[in-house]
Amino acid sequence: MLLATAAVTAGLVASAAPAQAATTVVFSTGHIDLVDIAYEAGALEIGVHDEDNDVEYATDGVAIVVKRQAKITVPNDPAFSFLGTPGVSKVWVLPEIQNTNLVWPGIAAEEIEAGAFAGDQLTLNVQSVSGPGQLAIYTENAVGQPVVLADSGNGLPDALTLTAGDHMHANWAFDAAGTYCVTFRATGTLADGQQVTSEPTTLRILVKA
Repeated sequence: MLLATAAVTAGLVASAAPAQAATTVVFSTGHIDLVDIAYEAGALEIGVHDEDNDVEYATDGVAIVVKRQAKITVPNDPAFSFLGTPGVSKVWVLPEIQNTNLVWPGIAAEEIEAGAFAGDQLTLNVQSVSGPGQLAIYTENAVGQPVVLADSGNGLPDALTLTAGDHMHANWAFDAAGTYCVTFRATGTLADGQQVTSEPTTLRILVKA
């Protein structure tokens, strides 16, 4: 995974967060793998992949913006109570199904070659979330019921199992506006039995009020 030097360019910068450093790329739309896992030179690493332009970035050179348009009312269904009070509470959601006005968040292990890891399995740990509220990552099944993958509201770390070659999408829901720092770590057991673990990687996400 080649991580590009982060540079603000007209094609990449959204009118997002105020006072961003000149070396930060800011995304408020587009197909962005917020977690992109690779295994190179004997090490697991996590970056951010701009799918639309096929550019890789180090997480510390990126800021993700959740626009005001992402704010919704929690569905009026008790199954969604992990997000707040159904039918009452507000949350900001980067959606599993693409909305071209928002970031479409992906989680990818496409760069992991088949056979490199035992059973082709990896674990992505959501280690910590700091910010003004909670983060929940979840999918919805065929009948619209949530499947929670990670929820800082009931304690972390949470672990997601990925398969080599995977590319998945999920809803990323935040229950308050402000700046979040989300820390991830990837682990896996190589085909020869050796366990490898990435360095902890922190992604910055700005939720607009």
